[in-house]
Amino acid sequence: MGSLFDKNPELRRIYEKGLEVRKKVMGEEYVNKALSEATEFDRELQEMITIFAWGMIWTRDEVMPRKIRSLINIGILAALNRGNELRLHVKGAIRNGCTEEEIKEVLIQVGAYCGLPAAMEAFKIAKEAIREVKEEITKEGKR
Repeated sequence: MGSLFDKNPELRRIYEKGLEVRKKVMGEEYVNKALSEATEFDRELQEMITIFAWGMIWTRDEVMPRKIRSLINIGILAALNRGNELRLHVKGAIRNGCTEEEIKEVLIQVGAYCGLPAAMEAFKIAKEAIREVKEEITKEGKR
């Protein structure tokens, strides 16, 4: 099995760039845990996520700011009913400067275009994620 870098060492630069962005958006603790728990079975998937999504897409700040990418991801993940990823990306959106009002507006649009059940589930998940982020911020402020 091994690593994608065994097949193409040039990917390392994109990976490192993506890793930096991934940690800023998703939180260093979450990313470190995901990478440290990778096994031979799924290590290449973690590398692919970091290279493609984070190193090649999320680094295109000159085209679209991360805040907008976060809002787009929230809409896509809500439409696809990908709750775990939606929770993570709502938190990332807040780290990227999105407001609760902006997140709410995306989810209202999801209701119009993808159906109210999708929006209801997404609102539930987003509400929990926002509460969790507020709790994390409060804990950090007390340190």
